[in-house]
Amino acid sequence: MKKTKKEPDPNTAAFEKAWKTLAAHPMFAPMTSARYPQISATAKLVDEPGIGYAIVGPAGSIRANRTRKLDQDGWQWVLAHCLLHLGFGHHAREWDDVACLAVTRFQRAVKLGREPFPLPAELPAADEEQLRRNGLKAEFTDCGAGSPDLSYEHIRDDPQWPDRFALGLSAAATAAVDVAGGARTSITDPAARRAPWQRALSWFIGSYPLLGAIAARFTLVADAELARGLDISVAAVSPEAGEIYVNPQRRLDDEEWRFVLAHEMLHAALRHGDRVGGRDPYLWNVACDFVVNGWLVEMGVGLLPDGTLHDPALAGLSAEDVYDRIAGDLRRMRKLATLRGTGRGDIIGPPGARPRAVDLDEYCRRALLSGYAYHLSSGRGVLPAGLVAEIRVLEQPPLPWDVRLARWFDEHVPSPEWQRTYARPSRRQAATPGIPRPGRHLPEEVVRRCTFGVVVDTSGSMNHELMGKALGAIASYATARDVPAARVVFCDAAAYDAGYLPVDDIAGRVRVRGRGGTVLQPGVDLLERAVDFPPTGPILVITDGECDVLRVRREHAYLMPAGARLPFTPRGEVFRLS
Repeated sequence: MKKTKKEPDPNTAAFEKAWKTLAAHPMFAPMTSARYPQISATAKLVDEPGIGYAIVGPAGSIRANRTRKLDQDGWQWVLAHCLLHLGFGHHAREWDDVACLAVTRFQRAVKLGREPFPLPAELPAADEEQLRRNGLKAEFTDCGAGSPDLSYEHIRDDPQWPDRFALGLSAAATAAVDVAGGARTSITDPAARRAPWQRALSWFIGSYPLLGAIAARFTLVADAELARGLDISVAAVSPEAGEIYVNPQRRLDDEEWRFVLAHEMLHAALRHGDRVGGRDPYLWNVACDFVVNGWLVEMGVGLLPDGTLHDPALAGLSAEDVYDRIAGDLRRMRKLATLRGTGRGDIIGPPGARPRAVDLDEYCRRALLSGYAYHLSSGRGVLPAGLVAEIRVLEQPPLPWDVRLARWFDEHVPSPEWQRTYARPSRRQAATPGIPRPGRHLPEEVVRRCTFGVVVDTSGSMNHELMGKALGAIASYATARDVPAARVVFCDAAAYDAGYLPVDDIAGRVRVRGRGGTVLQPGVDLLERAVDFPPTGPILVITDGECDVLRVRREHAYLMPAGARLPFTPRGEVFRLS
């Protein structure tokens, strides 16, 4: 006949689980682990009804009353209470009540287990010395795990429990920081370690203030399929999405992952993707890699992985200077590999970006400047001069596009100046008709000279919101400068001359024609050859960058969406709408 398996006692199982949980807690591991020399605490259930819930001796032996029926949280509170007596160095009989009160207060603060019996909601806040001197009220004399919960037989002279407890407190604090920073998922499970790239990211948050705030913003994405789809060999960054993509199949140690993540974070913090201008995007990425890697090697942040771009001969140069040097050898430079791979930049553009509650430029600027200040105040070491120069530039952020556009209008679009003439009497002379006073008027040649041309890209790729924002800004600045009208030309596959339009009409009552392809050069030529358009009149081109190569022979500027690039090197200023 088959024997039925005996079910374990629920009380015993709860007791054993509670002890196992406490033994794994960093705070109590030095007191319960046999790895530490001389002594270690032990716990067992015994049949001693007279000991209350449990009793502990200075040698670390905890005896728990088997007749008490508790769940795991209740036993965890009782056993932790006994261990804390050892850690606090309690071993005098006359201090039983005060010692139990101090331990109970600590347990409430760190939330170890659940109190198995009713205790006062408010406990005295005085320290142990004051409580011993002044005595306890009756309501606070039974806050322990037994009556009493301390045993005094076999007292040791130096049990080392406070020293063990100090080690445990330090380990618990470190584990809590690891959990907060993402290096581990549980404070009680030492095996719950995360991947090396996650540990590297948490290291920046907890130990490297220069990039700590930047690291806190970014999310690590370690997906082998995604890395394969994006052709990511080691890592890449999308500043707009706030994500760093790593290839989990690459085997790098923690120090190498620190280098890789710092590399990607500096790309994002210094806005390398937005500074490409009219340069070749891949060669610009390579130039930035040389500069960033040189800084990281100089600072000693992590270890340079094999195959990473680094040339000591380029030390001290800016990314712009490095680009000018390497652009002369395109065949060789296109064979060099970024952290994403050969021929592919590791700065991924804005497609797929998630919405942000904070402006990215503003966040990166504040985070890097704060990190720099903490780095200096904590004496973390010397930073490369080039990196310090770029960080200090962030203290003077670039002007918003609308302010820069207003300055462009001030410089290139003259305001009409009223002239005084006695040919027109002043309207204010009615009170004194005998005194001649000159009136004001605008000469026709002055009015014709105070204007500008606008070439608007009306192709299908242009965004209606972008076009409205740009035209509204132009109209407001023209009105502020008393410009009566502007010459407007709409372009897609052909040029449509709208003639001189009052600035109020530019703001919102213009009926846009076209919506075909994008050819802007005929519109520019139309303005430059028009006999009724002043030779010194500037031209403002509104486009999304998906256009032909333009040749403008007079003062001009471009108004474009953020992140857009022209297919040629512009000679005029470029204003990017945000």
